[in-house]
Amino acid sequence: MASRSDSPRALIRYALAGAAITVGIAWTLYLIRDTLLLVYVAMLIAIGLSPLVDTIQRHPLARRLRLPRWAAILAIYLLLVAAVISIGALVVPPLASQARDLWAAAPDLLHRGQRWLIQRGLLRREITVIEAVQQAPGGGTDAVTTVVGAIWGIIGGVFGVVTILIVAFYMLVDSSNIVRTFVRAFPSSERARVQAACGDVSAKVSAWLAGQLFLGLIIGSTAAIGLGLMGVPYFYVLALIAGIGELIPIIGPIVSAVPAVAVAFSVSPALALGVLVFFILQQQFENHLLVPRVMSRQVGVSPVIVIIALLIGGTLLGIIGAILAVPTAAILHVMYQKVTDAMGE
Repeated sequence: MASRSDSPRALIRYALAGAAITVGIAWTLYLIRDTLLLVYVAMLIAIGLSPLVDTIQRHPLARRLRLPRWAAILAIYLLLVAAVISIGALVVPPLASQARDLWAAAPDLLHRGQRWLIQRGLLRREITVIEAVQQAPGGGTDAVTTVVGAIWGIIGGVFGVVTILIVAFYMLVDSSNIVRTFVRAFPSSERARVQAACGDVSAKVSAWLAGQLFLGLIIGSTAAIGLGLMGVPYFYVLALIAGIGELIPIIGPIVSAVPAVAVAFSVSPALALGVLVFFILQQQFENHLLVPRVMSRQVGVSPVIVIIALLIGGTLLGIIGAILAVPTAAILHVMYQKVTDAMGE
């Protein structure tokens, strides 16, 4: 009889202990959510670059030189750094020159814009550039705080990118042991299936990276053609910015359109309006046709799932969530396929 009376109490104690442990784990995960997101991004980069590293190591010259895995990864990193430096050397000087010209023309552009607003009764009097800065959100004494916060944000972003690349580097170096350890966590009868799933995930994430680069190439090329035909100055630089902006979902294409519209406005308001319409049409084409079809072909996920994943990712984590939406959907798709295949057997 005592054991029966103690049994419900024991169940209650176990339930309370389990609930406390669950809450503790959930709270801990919430506190380290930023670190977990960083590790997840590094993992995606490592998974996506793994096939490329394997291809380099299988090259006859690499075999002849007995190229270690870390050297192949370092070669990819150096290539990426060289590409970034080359793009910076191409973009920064013209942009700096154009920015100086635009800043010098800002008072005249402000005067012309205000005269247009005054003639239509939308503005009472003209204001100076200093007054416009002071009246802007975050202007005046808060402007310094805003600038300092932005600088610290940029510095934090740079350190975050460096940390992600370092973590991804070590994941790539030790990828075989990581995968082997992960596979051993499953029963021996399922290890072959899990190993195959890891290979499928690697292929899909790598295809996603290639798809992102392909989208950037298409957007950059079409922007160069469109802006060049419209006679926009520095169209090749603006097209390069548009191609890079395509790699950042949602806000990237919008931000990359701003310098193009600003440069066009320095020529004429009509040209600025034409450039704005061009980018809006390009964005609609990219959102509703290009991205779903390219990602569907590259990653093997339905366009509907791609769109839904982008919406959910953007809602949950903003820009970062939109960037990670498609590869995450691809990973979940592989897991779903493997589970349904196992249940069907």
